[in-house]
Amino acid sequence: MSSEQAAGIGLGLFACLIGIGGVVAALSRHRRRAEIAATYGSTGGVVYTAFQAGCSGILILGGVILIVIALLIKK
Repeated sequence: MSSEQAAGIGLGLFACLIGIGGVVAALSRHRRRAEIAATYGSTGGVVYTAFQAGCSGILILGGVILIVIALLIKK
């Protein structure tokens, strides 16, 4: 494995880790805000949670794609 491949895999794993953290944070925020439903709903509520989780999902997908590309390219 070359250093370029290792760097690509490391960066992909880092992106996946950040994405997973974002999804966990979105779900955690949603559970906490459910206690104050009126305020939560007026400030975006579920739409904000879905948007945050979706962006984090895209980050996870990008990390996986980066890992696959790093594994497929051989020097």
